[in-house]
Amino acid sequence: MDNKLKHLEFIQQTITRMSSNSFLLKGWTVTIIVAIFAFANTKELNSQFLWIALIPAIFFWFLDSLFLREEKLYRKLYDEVRAKEENVIDFSMDTSNYIKVVPKLYKICFSKTVGIFYIPIITGITVTIFLLNF
Repeated sequence: MDNKLKHLEFIQQTITRMSSNSFLLKGWTVTIIVAIFAFANTKELNSQFLWIALIPAIFFWFLDSLFLREEKLYRKLYDEVRAKEENVIDFSMDTSNYIKVVPKLYKICFSKTVGIFYIPIITGITVTIFLLNF
């Protein structure tokens, strides 16, 4: 039982790291975008600088989705190891068996967890840019 618990702990630590990375990305997204808006000068909003805000927003959206997908893969591995017998524990962290089971990256991008955060931000930046140009 000791090997099984250790293996489950390794997997859980990886899942926790992925979750922490996702949380940090959301914080960095807000920080960077607010800094870019502040740099664009509030009195004379220059929309040229605001286009730059789309770059980190889209990049972090993709990266956050990637972390969420990896987290889902490790959750599947956790479930498999949980059901294994003690004598077949091999401490493998290979998640390739679950790639077809876990949703594709583009589906995760538009999931409730990730999409509900990044889509309004990207929409807000885009609307602001268009309003300043007209």
